[in-house]
Amino acid sequence: MRDRIKAIFAAMKDPPNVILFANSSEPHLDLGFFYVTGVPSGLFEGSVAAIYPDGRCTLLSSPLEEESARKAPDLTVEVASTRDELRKQIRDIVGDAKRVGMNYREVTHEMYRALKKYAKGRKMVDVSAAVAQARSVKDKTEVQRIAKAAAIAATTAKEIPSLLRSGMTELELAAEVEHSMGKHGASGRSFNTIVAFGPHGAEPHFDPTSTKLKASTTMVVDFGALYQRYCSDVTRSFAFGKPPKVMREIHETVEAAQQAAFDLIQPGVRGCDVHAAAAKVIDASKWKGRFIHGLGHSVGLAVHDPGVGLSPRSKEKLREGMVVTVEPGIYVPGVGGVRIEDDVLVTKNGYRILSDAPRGYIEV
Repeated sequence: MRDRIKAIFAAMKDPPNVILFANSSEPHLDLGFFYVTGVPSGLFEGSVAAIYPDGRCTLLSSPLEEESARKAPDLTVEVASTRDELRKQIRDIVGDAKRVGMNYREVTHEMYRALKKYAKGRKMVDVSAAVAQARSVKDKTEVQRIAKAAAIAATTAKEIPSLLRSGMTELELAAEVEHSMGKHGASGRSFNTIVAFGPHGAEPHFDPTSTKLKASTTMVVDFGALYQRYCSDVTRSFAFGKPPKVMREIHETVEAAQQAAFDLIQPGVRGCDVHAAAAKVIDASKWKGRFIHGLGHSVGLAVHDPGVGLSPRSKEKLREGMVVTVEPGIYVPGVGGVRIEDDVLVTKNGYRILSDAPRGYIEV
């Protein structure tokens, strides 16, 4: 973890003396806390991690998760049984530091006020940008975990055709998909699974319903596995029975758009240019204007992790070690939609697809 911590401080021109990462109650947990501590399990609600420029990290834990905290390597653990004990520990950690950093992006306002009170008289500094920059490039351990999460999702993608049956609902298929990921090693889902039958596929973030599957129905299935705190994000589109010809044509266009984006990915390329490569393919088709979102986002501890996005506004350049999604789509209201999404590692000379499952239009 020391290299991660040093990377955060190195990303600032005038770094603070100490940085505090503080959790509230789930789901209001600072993922930066888990990034710098490396704790293998646990929620650590109400816990605080303090990091220093030399790479040291002190974790203030409750007795509830002391055992989990002590399993993390290279970590100083202090246990606070009461709020007064925690307050004293924070004051001792802050000591005579003139400037104290906090991850404003993920700390709750209530926790910010409490920490500011405990560090009374010190200048509070927002370190969100530095944390995001450090997290945007994954180290070896992170890549291994994301790759495993992506492999689990890819295995499930291959199983989806065998899960389909006439009369099943979108909710039932979502449950089957999540069960499949669990069987293959996921500790959970990285976001709410999307299953959209027929016209519902025209809504990119559709919540599954009790709508039943019937013949000649197309569908979009978007899901992700969680593995040792790291996420994957995969989408495949299918047809149950013979689909309308137009949907096959849409799928072929989306496949071509995704490949155009893949062909451009390498270090030094701007995110907006990768998006443009995919958008150019779609805009040259009869579905111009129906690609209604950015091409992709960073993936890591969060399914939408800090880092370079692939969108028209992303002027930042890709760097080796980044992991991004590539997910072009075409959405036709009243008809349906197609999206193909994969998790991609930016390598020294190009890219590696982590979620390697068939991308062609599968008719079941």
